[in-house]
Amino acid sequence: MPPFPDVHPPVCPPLPLLTGQKALVTGASSGIGKAVALELGRAGADVCVNYSSKEEPALEVVRELEAMGRTAFAFKADVAQESEVLAMFAAVRDRFGDLDILVNNAGLQQDAPLDEMTTAQWQKVIDVNLTGQFLCAREAVKEFKRHGVRPKLSCAAGKIICMSSVHEVIPWAGHVNYAASKGGVMLLMKSIAQEVAPHRIRVNSIAPGAIQTPINKAAWDTPEHYNALLKLIPYKRIGEPEEVGRLAAFLASDYADYVHGTTVFIDGGMTLYPGFETGG
Repeated sequence: MPPFPDVHPPVCPPLPLLTGQKALVTGASSGIGKAVALELGRAGADVCVNYSSKEEPALEVVRELEAMGRTAFAFKADVAQESEVLAMFAAVRDRFGDLDILVNNAGLQQDAPLDEMTTAQWQKVIDVNLTGQFLCAREAVKEFKRHGVRPKLSCAAGKIICMSSVHEVIPWAGHVNYAASKGGVMLLMKSIAQEVAPHRIRVNSIAPGAIQTPINKAAWDTPEHYNALLKLIPYKRIGEPEEVGRLAAFLASDYADYVHGTTVFIDGGMTLYPGFETGG
């Protein structure tokens, strides 16, 4: 018998979907992370807004969440540093008491051709994008196992959403550190999902394609760049951060209770090999 009560998802989870749940979103002061934090708040969750450098943008996200009636706070931590991750999770326990949702969003790029890429550029991207997700997932699983399933809140003991990329499957010349980190995220997520499923902990990834965020501004900041980018997107538009946020809220909700160990691509069809759309 499984080590948890026989809890089945309701036909219609109550709205807002995440009422009473506590979430931690890493890298949540801008871009996709900010949108995810705000959409979780709109769905009813209280949110810890993690940031790594500038405090004021994180505090602005906190103010927006509080304006929705949510409890929120900002916490500075470099997810690549174990001691800082441990301090962040201690703060979440202190402020919220529990944790129900982790969104492993923090990430960065340091691009260079392979023969010009330094060890420091390689290691920084791997440390933040991959090791950071490992450290945060490890601590979240400890929290989820501690409190187990609480049927009044969710059918699951906890939910982890790993922010990946279309480059977990699409090679990316000039970005080998980034692509390697996201390929690693894919099997990190799947391996954790396989391990923790008996504890009713759900683990999935979101793989965005071209999303209009500061990290990829050079790809959409002029009409010429934008039109060139559209050649890679069969749906012929760039995505918005809020769309990724809404997907994260869905995956964190009981509507997605049977979605486990998979990557959900949100890319306008970028992974459909658009170069072949007219026969190659």
